[in-house]
Amino acid sequence: MTKKKDNRLIKKRSIFATIIIAIMWCFTIEPNVVTVTKYKVKDEALKGVKIVFAGDFHVKPYQEKRLNYIVKKINAQNADVVLLVGDYINMHSEFMSYPVAKTAEALSKIQSKAGIYTVLGNHDYYKEGQKIKKALTENGITVLENRCRKIEVGQKTFYVAGIEDLTTGFPDVMRALKYAQPPVILLSHQPDVFPYLPKGINLTLAGHLHGGQVAIPFIGPIVAPSKFGVKYASGYFEENGKKMIVTKGLGTSCLPIRFNCPPEIVVIEFE
Repeated sequence: MTKKKDNRLIKKRSIFATIIIAIMWCFTIEPNVVTVTKYKVKDEALKGVKIVFAGDFHVKPYQEKRLNYIVKKINAQNADVVLLVGDYINMHSEFMSYPVAKTAEALSKIQSKAGIYTVLGNHDYYKEGQKIKKALTENGITVLENRCRKIEVGQKTFYVAGIEDLTTGFPDVMRALKYAQPPVILLSHQPDVFPYLPKGINLTLAGHLHGGQVAIPFIGPIVAPSKFGVKYASGYFEENGKKMIVTKGLGTSCLPIRFNCPPEIVVIEFE
């Protein structure tokens, strides 16, 4: 009888310890990891171009060292061009975020042969849209709001276009593409625009959904703020001749938690 009680006690303690370890992992360890996810994308027009892509920084007031580490991690990839998809602000207020001027200053240290281009996210537009746009621009980072820019990398010439956020701005794809010529890479903070984009865009890059932040093993993410649910939570998508990559992002929002969904920067090489 005593042996059975001892076994039950050991089992209860093991379960309790597992729960505590899981909670510590989700709240304190995995959210602070920075992984590198690599994609090889077949596209003859962009063959040889290397892109580093990141988004959803959500920089908190105490995360200066983490931000600097992310910049070093990006620089280690030796990118031809760096493309970002917004949400520099944490939540909806400056009080809960690292100062936007300091965020922009840190990001200006990113090394890129052909420049740094970004769109803003919904959290940026809620409170600090114009302020962070000004800070980024003053630090040499081009903010694309329904606009495009011509990029030259070696013998390759292509366009990067960006649209405003779907829920807090006025995205105008036709305006963004007006002066663009193929090949074109489109930046959109939210992936929900993907089914409605015209053909002819070589690759769309998006974020916003954080991969769901929590992904159950063998099941995947359980929730994402999208009209399509978790369909575009993260990863590579190809539909109707169109291609998109959605990043899991680097930060967290709402709950400061990640499980089986580590923060990432994305490296894309065209072949």
